Amino acid sequence: MSTSTAPTPAAPAGSGPARPADDTAGPRHPGKLGRNLMGVLAWVVGLLFFFPVLWMVLTAFKHESDAYTNPPKLFFTPTLEQFREVFGSGIGPYLLNSLGATLFSTVLVLLLAIPAAFAVSLRPVAKTRDVLFFFISTKMLPVVAAIVPIYVVVNQLHVGDNIWTLTLLYTAMNVPIAVWMMRSFFLEVPGALLEAASIDGASLPRTMREVVLPVVSPGIAATGLICVIFAWNEFILAVNLTAARAGTVPVFLVGFITSEGLYFAKLCAAATMAALPVIIAGWLAQNKLVQGLSFGAVK
Repeated sequence: MSTSTAPTPAAPAGSGPARPADDTAGPRHPGKLGRNLMGVLAWVVGLLFFFPVLWMVLTAFKHESDAYTNPPKLFFTPTLEQFREVFGSGIGPYLLNSLGATLFSTVLVLLLAIPAAFAVSLRPVAKTRDVLFFFISTKMLPVVAAIVPIYVVVNQLHVGDNIWTLTLLYTAMNVPIAVWMMRSFFLEVPGALLEAASIDGASLPRTMREVVLPVVSPGIAATGLICVIFAWNEFILAVNLTAARAGTVPVFLVGFITSEGLYFAKLCAAATMAALPVIIAGWLAQNKLVQGLSFGAVK
């Protein structure tokens, strides 16, 4: 019994032998050498940005005479003299003023910005773009252009040199950027969560408190840290509206620049102490901050 085999279709004339598939087609990924070079480049850029901070910290442990040598001294005997003099100069009240204005203003900013951002993201209103533009347009006016009318109003109300005045101004300064940041995080919340909460009979405040806020907590941490940094570093308002009672750390630092010269080592010691609270806050919130910067839609 013979079996018949189906004829194999002939290849088109002139086509030649079949070629293997081209493995090189499609996007190419960087090899190990490319990844190593990118890593080295990232370290170099990071060290360049960190070098001024490192130099400031090293100078803070020098004697005043060693801080002015040319070329700079790389090897020196460390001393805590500058830190003792900074504490003796009365930095404590300035630190407390900065801490109070920063914390109170950040809390007020979050209390105002979270509902506003929720309204223009998950519960949009008419002409949402106009509302968002209004928020961000308040940041377009430079502080130096607004300081004269603010100074006049503060003097007329007799609320100058007052920590609560700075708190309100810092709140108004940070609310626009906080609304925009929180809106971007609210937009990443899956709509299914809101639908499930609505089906279960949860009210809007309860949905926001028990469903939405836990999901966007990394974004709240990132927004709060940005507001802390902006309020802690603010100088123009503080130097023009405060004196002895409500002066903040940036105002204290200016005191080391006198007509007699610049106390460079003391200034570096004071700047190091002024930077520590923000660094500690960033270190404590680093996990939430990374989650907030890489916030995704699926949680």
